[in-house]
Amino acid sequence: MKRFPIKSSTLAATMLCLAAPAYAQDALCGGTGDGGQWIGGDEATSDITTADAYREQMALVLGGNEYVSLFSVSETTDVRVEAEGRGAGDPIIDILDESGAIIISDDDSGGNAASRAETTLDAGTYCMSMRSYDGGPMTAFVRIGRTEHDALTAGVDVGGGDTSSALGSCAEATPMGPLGSTVSASVDETAYWSFTLDVPTSVTVAARNENADPVITLFDESQSEIAYNDDFDGLNSQIDISNPLEPGTYCIAVEALDDTSVPIEISVEEYDPVAARMALYDRGEAAPPLDGSVPVTDLGALQTRLREDVTANTSTAWYSFEVSESSLIVAEAIGGGQDSDPWLVVYDDLGREIGQNDDYGSGYDSLVAARVDVGTYIVGVKQYQEGSGLIRLLLERYVRAQ
Repeated sequence: MKRFPIKSSTLAATMLCLAAPAYAQDALCGGTGDGGQWIGGDEATSDITTADAYREQMALVLGGNEYVSLFSVSETTDVRVEAEGRGAGDPIIDILDESGAIIISDDDSGGNAASRAETTLDAGTYCMSMRSYDGGPMTAFVRIGRTEHDALTAGVDVGGGDTSSALGSCAEATPMGPLGSTVSASVDETAYWSFTLDVPTSVTVAARNENADPVITLFDESQSEIAYNDDFDGLNSQIDISNPLEPGTYCIAVEALDDTSVPIEISVEEYDPVAARMALYDRGEAAPPLDGSVPVTDLGALQTRLREDVTANTSTAWYSFEVSESSLIVAEAIGGGQDSDPWLVVYDDLGREIGQNDDYGSGYDSLVAARVDVGTYIVGVKQYQEGSGLIRLLLERYVRAQ
């Protein structure tokens, strides 16, 4: 991995819990919850609104996969979701709603590489997916509770995560203009921006300039934190609020983890669920449908070996192939040229992740190996860094010796 962290929201889990909680029914969170486990052990005890204390699990994440916890709230509730790795473990978490849309993502807000997200959720069922920052195996504790419950992590203040700092305050925030506005300034010039909603609205807040490595925190009118993000897409940040925010004035606190003098482009737009879904496909964080709405090249049946040369950039190129009997498949993305840094992911036709990898072994090439059943599989490949270059996609199938 050369520089930028992966922020994927892939759709399956390999997991282990201290207890043996019941598995969730299919189709929760747009398929992300398939095979997930209720944080309280079963659905009835996973209602955070009525829980007498936080709910906690211990999870084992294996090579490139995700752990998925499920929980519900029976009425609008302020919740805290945390994940803390053991040893050098570095978890990343996403909170998804019933449709599979990401509400909040977080990497290091818990402090010491732990993840932590606090938000207000309306009644419904939700998924918390957790993965390892570097794609390697990891053991971690997961805790979900109300904000008044004891926290698992210490939390961290990154400057922009407070309603005031040496660079200003939300009380002195600069108005951005109406919804749809874009402004640009360095953190040294303006670290706090405000916008006003006249009607309940779902919003997307973004901060872009990788040379600054921006971090953004969204606060409501009472200066309560709604959401925080660092490194949504490369080193840029983005907050998607799919549940409508109430009318009022909101504050965006901006921090630059790198160069505070370069301009950061800040935008606030109405949340577009279709665009958000297409962006997930573009980043490789979800499998595209096989209905023609996203280009997917059909490679046909994988008998023994298939090879495809791809001129790839940071937008994921998609391919599908068929497996006619239970097999071991090996997918490799091999970079062509010194600057090629392939990234690879494999899904089944329901969108469940089979495997994902960035840097296999000592180089930048990627490899996924997995046992699979009969069916259709989808593989995505892209360049991890900006630019384009040749990637050789290799698919091989092995069957059990008779």
